[in-house]
Amino acid sequence: MTTTAAPVATTTGPATTDPATTADRPRRRVSARVRILLWLLLVMAVALASVATTTRSILLRDTDQRIGSLLAQEAAEFAHFEEAGVDPVTGRPFTDPARLLRVFLERQYADLDEELIGLVGHPEGGGAPAQIIQQREIPVARPLHEDAVARRRIFASPDSSGTLDRPSGAIRWAKVAVARYGGEPEAAFVVAFHPGREHDRADEVFRVLLAISGVALVMTIGIAWVVAGRILKPVRLVRAAAAQLTEQDLTRRIEVVGRDDVAALAETFNAMLDRLERAFAVQRQFVDDAGHELRTPITIVRGHLELMGDDPAEREETVRLVTDELDRMSRIVEDLLLLAKAERPDFVSPEPVQLAELTADVYVKARTLGERDWRLAEVADREAGLDPQRITQAMVQLAQNAVQHTACGQTIRIGSRADGERIELYVADSGPGVRPEDAELIFERFRRGTARRGVRGSGAGLGLSIVKAIAEGHGGRVRLRPTEGGGATFVLTLGETRP
Repeated sequence: MTTTAAPVATTTGPATTDPATTADRPRRRVSARVRILLWLLLVMAVALASVATTTRSILLRDTDQRIGSLLAQEAAEFAHFEEAGVDPVTGRPFTDPARLLRVFLERQYADLDEELIGLVGHPEGGGAPAQIIQQREIPVARPLHEDAVARRRIFASPDSSGTLDRPSGAIRWAKVAVARYGGEPEAAFVVAFHPGREHDRADEVFRVLLAISGVALVMTIGIAWVVAGRILKPVRLVRAAAAQLTEQDLTRRIEVVGRDDVAALAETFNAMLDRLERAFAVQRQFVDDAGHELRTPITIVRGHLELMGDDPAEREETVRLVTDELDRMSRIVEDLLLLAKAERPDFVSPEPVQLAELTADVYVKARTLGERDWRLAEVADREAGLDPQRITQAMVQLAQNAVQHTACGQTIRIGSRADGERIELYVADSGPGVRPEDAELIFERFRRGTARRGVRGSGAGLGLSIVKAIAEGHGGRVRLRPTEGGGATFVLTLGETRP
């Protein structure tokens, strides 16, 4: 049988982009500094443009109002003159519209862009003025007396005022029609204002404001760039510090400058680093302590199990030794877990506690630890915010420590006292005491004093470390004081700031 291979299709064309590769590409980020400046630039540009535009609109509005008032004033003056004026030659009211307009215009003083003219129509009418009475020449592109089309439109308009748009410039005008005098032709007084120069002034102010706004915008952006850089410097330091942090190096901190929100961010970040450093330190210490202290009992257990023979007595003794070592390992693990938990915020749960009742309970529980001369020395009669279980645990541990270092029948005193906000709970024994050089050493983990008051105990050296952790969890400390007549006094001091 003959087989043929299927043809392989080949395609050519542009390579496709792997979505995963595209997703892995780092996206370009715009820094907070640039975003702040962009938003500031946008807001200021809109604000300054609005100010310039509003100022131009106000100037144009004021110009239009002034022109309107000027036109109304000139029209009212001519209407009054037409009604009450007399010809200075005859001493009688005017009968000739042209004469009326000429005498009135001779007595007027127009503004620079104001044009006063008189228009006299044909006797037959037709809507076009036949005669122009001009007051003076005005410096505009195309005055009204030279624009026949504009004159005709104004003369024929039924309105008394209006605006005339021309290619050479708009005109604001007002007109007062002169009444007919018998068969005389009609006439009109026209006041025209050319607002181009006023509008140019408003536009010039607008351009100046835009130029000033542009300079102010550039200066503001420059200043804002520097200020934003200084304000956001702690944020950059936070980012740089976070990028450099590793499990092995948590010592980097940010310098806090000022009292604003950014400074608060730096303080919060430093506090977070402090918590992380303590957490990692506790973790490392727990692993180191567990490895250090559990190595020996594990070796003992393994050695006895490997050497265990078939003799029942030997097997029973091996089981007893192994069980004892396993119990010691269990106690060590429980103590280490307790010390690790001491770094948590919920290690202590304070509640209102009567010190007298708490001290009496500790005294009753401690009496079962050994045959000693137990005495309740003094009791503080007040209420305090404490965790009764943790305080009891610490005091019982101190009592157990006193039992281990005193002989049968020796005195152990338990008591409490209050001095203002400070509270002291203590356990005092009459043993050989502790050397001064060992006063701080005994509170460290897995450390014991060089001079003990009896046979070396079977503990792992964690008891006083637990007492210290409980005291510090309440914001206090544990102190070692000499006892009058010999011995040692361990005091839990609560309610004061540690040095």
